[in-house]
Amino acid sequence: MRWFETLRQGDVLVGGGKGANLGELIAAGVPVPPGFVVTSAAFDAFLRQSGLREPILAHLRDLDVNDTTTLQQTARELQEQVLAAPIPEEVAEPTRRAYAELSRRAGQAEEFVAVRSSATAEDRPHTSFAGMNETFLNVRGAENVLRAVRQCWASLYGARVIFYRREQGLTEEGMSIAVAIQRMVNSEKAGVLFTLNPATGDDSVLVIESSFGLGDAVVSGSVRPDRFEVRKADLAITRREIRHKDFLDTRDEEGRNVRRELSDEDAERPSLSDDEVREIARLGRQIGEHYGAPQDVEWAIEGGRVYIVQSRPVTAVGSQAPAGKAEAPHDGVLVRGLGASPGIAAGRARVLASAEEGARVQEGDVLVTRMTAPDWAPVMRRAAAIVTDEGGMTAHAAIVSRELGIPCIVGTGEATRKIADGEVVTVDARQGVVYRGEVEAEAPAQPVAAAPALVAPATGTRLLVNLGEPERAAAVAAQPVDGVGLLRLEFLILAVTENVHPRRLLQQGRGEEYRQKLAEGLRTFAAAFAPRPVICRSSDFRTNEYRGMEGGAEFEPEEANPMIGYRGAYRYLQEPDLFRLELDAVRQVREEFRLGNLHLMIPFARTLHELRQCKALVDASGLSRDPHFELWVMAEVPSILYRLEDYAALGIEGISIGSNDLTQLLLGVDRDNERLAPLFDERDDAVMGALHDLIVGAHQAGLRCSICGQAPSVYPEVTERLVEWGIDSISINPDAIEVTRRTIAAAEQRLLLASVRDGTPRVGYGSAAGRTVRSSHHTTSP
Repeated sequence: MRWFETLRQGDVLVGGGKGANLGELIAAGVPVPPGFVVTSAAFDAFLRQSGLREPILAHLRDLDVNDTTTLQQTARELQEQVLAAPIPEEVAEPTRRAYAELSRRAGQAEEFVAVRSSATAEDRPHTSFAGMNETFLNVRGAENVLRAVRQCWASLYGARVIFYRREQGLTEEGMSIAVAIQRMVNSEKAGVLFTLNPATGDDSVLVIESSFGLGDAVVSGSVRPDRFEVRKADLAITRREIRHKDFLDTRDEEGRNVRRELSDEDAERPSLSDDEVREIARLGRQIGEHYGAPQDVEWAIEGGRVYIVQSRPVTAVGSQAPAGKAEAPHDGVLVRGLGASPGIAAGRARVLASAEEGARVQEGDVLVTRMTAPDWAPVMRRAAAIVTDEGGMTAHAAIVSRELGIPCIVGTGEATRKIADGEVVTVDARQGVVYRGEVEAEAPAQPVAAAPALVAPATGTRLLVNLGEPERAAAVAAQPVDGVGLLRLEFLILAVTENVHPRRLLQQGRGEEYRQKLAEGLRTFAAAFAPRPVICRSSDFRTNEYRGMEGGAEFEPEEANPMIGYRGAYRYLQEPDLFRLELDAVRQVREEFRLGNLHLMIPFARTLHELRQCKALVDASGLSRDPHFELWVMAEVPSILYRLEDYAALGIEGISIGSNDLTQLLLGVDRDNERLAPLFDERDDAVMGALHDLIVGAHQAGLRCSICGQAPSVYPEVTERLVEWGIDSISINPDAIEVTRRTIAAAEQRLLLASVRDGTPRVGYGSAAGRTVRSSHHTTSP
């Protein structure tokens, strides 16, 4: 069990996609209802103790997912087995205690909670699993929570989920699921927000959809929500569409989920005030800047306060399609709705009441229905376009159509009545119009004013970024940064192995495949930032994270405190074959791809003996033969304070301060322990003193000094002190680029001004005071 606040974005293998993102949002200062996660390790323990894991894999291994009857029968049998098996007491009791503590914090004997599936492959950049794994609202009582947890586990083996996984090329062996348990927001109004327009790709706006009551009606697409567009630059509301909302879902006095019909007057009322729209937009802008990538956000309002209950990457984004040659006549319009996935397509309409009629839809037909659900996926893949009566931008039809790249119009209100089965229609999803017959529709030009460019101030202190996902490399590289100060190899490993433990790949004879995929991923980063430096930290998974991968339990020990366990430099010495594959991947990028801006950093070096042996492995790989190759070391174990001269003598180029682990080890605070969270503070005098001593000591030893921990991304006052003490570079999260560069520039200007006023040069600023410049090629480095 893990409380949300102990999780971060990189903890997907522990808390699943939802759980990891909720923890990340809390760390970013976003208002998130409290809760905890029953981790993927709990599900793995359940499968192991029930003896279900191998039988389930055997059923799925040779399953033909296109045989609908067999797929549904197999899924039903697997779910029944999961629901019938007991939850191990080692999982049940901590869950009961956590629920009791959550209720106590809320001032309730038994609090209402939402129980949400959080699969380890869910809510990731390329796999949405839109609406597939189960969510249960307004659950109350510990035993009911446990029952909902088991139902979430069973949903991992639903027919539609199995089909989607196979279509996405995901292996069953690596699948696991966590469950997020969150205080239920009994919302008066709720909905979704996109940090760009998902239909057009316009990232200058935020799109909000809203309705009364609980948000599930908006997310599922069962209601036609109000829609607002807000300009990011100044949060001005540029567009309003108030729709007829037939009903609201809410919680009654007995805690049951009920649906209430709305009067015509209430149905036509705006669900949000302008102030509420702007507050939701402000939070959405903050979230988008934090992640540095488009986000699909769920929000709710209770008692006048906005809460964020989920954020996930937008898995597919449309773009404005080129206009056709002729405009259709007005009398050819059959229905209008919201263009949720852009494009134009013509075909024979098939009006379906349920997915069971799906066989009537042939390749190239236009699917017309009231709304879709996950079990429609096989049918939707054959359609040239999709039109629905209900739904908004987050409706299942909208999300899946964007993933498939086909036109989709939602929320027409009457498509199933106005469009005749079998007639030829043209779907123009750019304009949200369905025409009778086959026509070419032309959209009117939509000029967009260019946003004024912001000039990034020049700084003497280099500004770098922390990065891990290859798909973000190009976008972040286009921003005013001087390189990558921390490339987290763990993210790349998760992507290229598809959640299979690297040791398992070696066992299967796939070591060369693994190395080649690592090299291709590293190439993506290095090419995007060239000639700016990219410092790749070799893998630093903790054992509990490795155990979450397929095969992990076979290779990883169970440790009481993995934070200070089998990790980092010492692990490389025990498993040099895996370390050599990483070294060979780096060398391939530098030599074969001629991207000499890629360098290496060793994490969690406890002793000089460890580092000396790691350096020998690096030398043996051939990397050190290139005089321009740089080997860095993470400064996170406090012992480094006494070894800087020794590190320099080994030929280490520089140190990068990992303020998260350094704080944990200096203060004796387990940063995964929520009870100790108030004690974890990088601004503590002891930590700040260590930062100062590391910067000064590194320069005296002839080493360069950077920092890549969380502190500069969160605390501007820490950044100011780092500049004052003469740090060479600061590496931060992409969402903090603009504010940090301005903080650095202001701090440097104050130092210069003070120097001019009193005539005293500031140590550490300007002409490398107190440092030894070691070689001319440093001009491209942090």
